Amino acid sequence: MTIRRPLVRSELPDDTASLARTLIGKLVVRELPEGVASGRIVETEAYVVGDAAGHGYRGMTSRNRSLFLGPGHAYVYLAYGVSYMLNVSSEMPGIGTGVLIRALEPLEGIAIMRLNRGIERMRDLARGPGRLAQALRIDRSLDGIDLCREGPLWLAIDDHPAGDIGQGIRIGIAKDADRPLRFYVRGSPFVSGTRSLNP
Repeated sequence: MTIRRPLVRSELPDDTASLARTLIGKLVVRELPEGVASGRIVETEAYVVGDAAGHGYRGMTSRNRSLFLGPGHAYVYLAYGVSYMLNVSSEMPGIGTGVLIRALEPLEGIAIMRLNRGIERMRDLARGPGRLAQALRIDRSLDGIDLCREGPLWLAIDDHPAGDIGQGIRIGIAKDADRPLRFYVRGSPFVSGTRSLNP
């Protein structure tokens, strides 16, 4: 029997890139009125200190303040006015760095995810950050929530091994685009991007 528990803040490394790697294999759990939907993290991207592509690069604003709360909080923003993105704040309070959760392998609440996404194909339910936010019904109302305690949205750990972790450049950014700060499970059909990006 698999035992799942919340990811404890003291278990989070205080380095953003290390956190991005550590989160591979962990779970995102979404508690909804109609049931629980969850998925295993198979792809992340780190946005580190001094990173021109990071939302905290120019300092704190009303929009990005959750990035500055300290490790283990949700930073949710709307990208291009279309898709919400789930990030995990990563370093000490006031720093403004985070990890983007890029893709999940769906585990629980598949019917809920299919309804939220309006599609049937399992592989595409949460393959990509916008898709996973839609599948789990994540929006700005969850911005700033503590992900290290059970609630409407939280991070969990179980006894499932993370698998073979690959590392490569981040996807879909223009600034600091060549930095190898994306981590993913090799061979997972749920990782986003083309095969050439996921050797």
